[in-house]
Amino acid sequence: MKLNWAMLALFILLSLAAGAIGSIFTLNSIPTWYATLSKPSFAPPNWLFGPVWTTLYILMGISAYLIWEKGMKKKLVRNALLLFALQLILNALWSILFFGLRSPLYGLVCIALLWLSIALTIKLFYSIDKRAAYLLIPYILWVSFASILNYSIWMLNP
Repeated sequence: MKLNWAMLALFILLSLAAGAIGSIFTLNSIPTWYATLSKPSFAPPNWLFGPVWTTLYILMGISAYLIWEKGMKKKLVRNALLLFALQLILNALWSILFFGLRSPLYGLVCIALLWLSIALTIKLFYSIDKRAAYLLIPYILWVSFASILNYSIWMLNP
């Protein structure tokens, strides 16, 4: 099958858009509110988050494209992409809750739902195209780490 560059770019841009929405709420809070929080010793430096998330969003876009390529006439493909869209929404919502509302608790609830939606997306993608599922493994690993970090921040900042 011939690569559809426009659709590949669209899926990558859609994924990056979730990050852009989240960054609207994140950027102003990092030097102010987030800087005042007690963080665990394993918290990475702030500069690391941008490159990691950018890479993950690109992998997510490629993954979704591989599923789309299987044909939107298939109900399984449509359902998989709807689930992918849900996890993108939860991804952006986490930043709004954690940074925008400055609530580690709400962030923790959201990231738990995000993790579950990613796991379900990987499972569904795997049944359609294993490559697409494998591309999401770094994402769920990072969100697993972010979940532990979110929990730790919540515990350290009552």
